[in-house]
This record gives sequence, structure tokens and C-alpha cells, in this order.
Amino acid sequence: MPTEALFREQPYLTSAEAKVLGITDRGGIILDRTIFYATSGGQPGDSGHFLRPDGSKTTIATTVTGETKEDIIHVPAEGETLPEAGETVQLAIDWERRYKLMRMHTACHLLSVICPFPITGAAVDEVDSRVDFDVPEAGWTKEEVTERLMELVRADHPVFTRWISQEELAANPGLVKSKNVRPPVGAGRIRLVCIGENSSVDSQPCGGTHVERTGEVGEIHIGKIEKKGRENRRFRIRFGPLPVT
Repeated sequence: MPTEALFREQPYLTSAEAKVLGITDRGGIILDRTIFYATSGGQPGDSGHFLRPDGSKTTIATTVTGETKEDIIHVPAEGETLPEAGETVQLAIDWERRYKLMRMHTACHLLSVICPFPITGAAVDEVDSRVDFDVPEAGWTKEEVTERLMELVRADHPVFTRWISQEELAANPGLVKSKNVRPPVGAGRIRLVCIGENSSVDSQPCGGTHVERTGEVGEIHIGKIEKKGRENRRFRIRFGPLPVT
């Protein structure tokens, strides 16, 4: 039975109640629903804890997917006592960490607006995120990109999700920015993350968690632009103002 992913529609939900459906052979915990995001699309899985009926806690080190994106597995920290199938537990994510990841993930989307090139890789982190592009021309500077990023942040554009059919995606292939990874198909619909009124800034398939307005991203800058190949460039995003050199 797939786990109901509450984080898809309610990314600001920090706690919830859920029932334990079972334990995997490797000790992973399966719930009927969850607020814990599972590692996917460059965004790491959530950590946090479960509060059991007897008052004890089970610390969750990370969250991953199983055979499909709908199979969400909560990985307990080493040595933790596992809840039993049928128990109702209170879920609590590490909100401070999650919120940083939401801000960073949104910043990565903004970067893809400024650099409208095929994305060859990405990784969201609380401190130092990266997006790799196939850039056909040189000349990009971290100062220029930082300035344009902050323009989008200060504009405080709305960020929202909507769903389209697989047929709509096939008719609009430009929505997919990744060069090597395609959105999962088979569920009959695709989740888009949109930025700006009527998606005027950006719209692309994504299953991650994001802030509600670009202003929440806060001060960010490009810490480094690395050459990874003849045309491939890695842009590193970091919180805070661009350091004065």
C-alpha cells in the first residue's frame, strides 16, 4: 500500500499523526501517511522523530524511496527501538533543516531561469547546493548571476504547484529542463512547480518541497562557477551575501 505523501501539498506541515503499516527486512518503517520527504530529485530525505504511544521516541536518520516514488521508507538511526505494526505515532520533522532545503531548492529553480540551459545534475544541501548546466558560451560571472538571482528573490514571486497530464507534458517538452532525467510517468499526471503569477517566471516538473514565495529564499549568492567539461559548468549556491573580494 503506497504511503500518502502529505508533504506534496502541505510542505509547511511539521507534525502529523500516522499509523505504522510495517517494518521492512532492513528495519525501515512504512507508514500510511507521512510528512517526511524521501530523497529524490537532488533533495535529501527528511530527518526527525516519531513519538510512540508509550512516550518513547524513535529517531529517524533519513527517508528514502523503495521500488517506486510512492514507497516511502523511514530509516531509523542506528540502535533505535522500532515501533510495531498497528501503532499510531506522532511525526515530527527537523523543521529548521527542512526549511533550509526548501529555500535552497527554490533557489535552484530560480537559477535555472537565469541560466536557461540543459541541466546535467543537481544537489540540494542546507549550506552549499549545486546545479550543473551545459552552457554553450563562456562569460558568466558569479557577480552577474547573483545580482539576477536576488532580483527574483526580492520580487517576492508566488511559488505554487499544479498538476498536468502526461499528454500535456508530451505536448510541451520544453517544461523539462533536465538533460538526462525524465519525470516519472505511469501515474497519469505530472506535478509542476510554478513561479510567478500564472507561471510567468517558471514552470517545471518537480516533486520536491519549496517555499511559498521567492522572498522567503533570503539572501543568496553564487559562491563559485566551476568548469566540469568543455561546455559543462557547475554553479554553487550559498546562503548569505556575496563575499567581498
